[in-house]
Amino acid sequence: MAPLVIEATYENGVLKPAQALPLEEHQRVQITINSRGGQVRATAGLIPCTDAKLIEHIALDPIEDL
Repeated sequence: MAPLVIEATYENGVLKPAQALPLEEHQRVQITINSRGGQVRATAGLIPCTDAKLIEHIALDPIEDL
């Protein structure tokens, strides 16, 4: 099976996929976690600005007018 990329939400100790998965009941899988917003936290302090909401908006929004 080719790698499958999905979005999920972590609630009460359980990952809940945003859509149905093409897996068999009790099938074991390997999971790699990439937290959305992780890049913002990883680069904290590089932009001399204290407005966290503004920095997150700039970091996560695609650039439209290059």
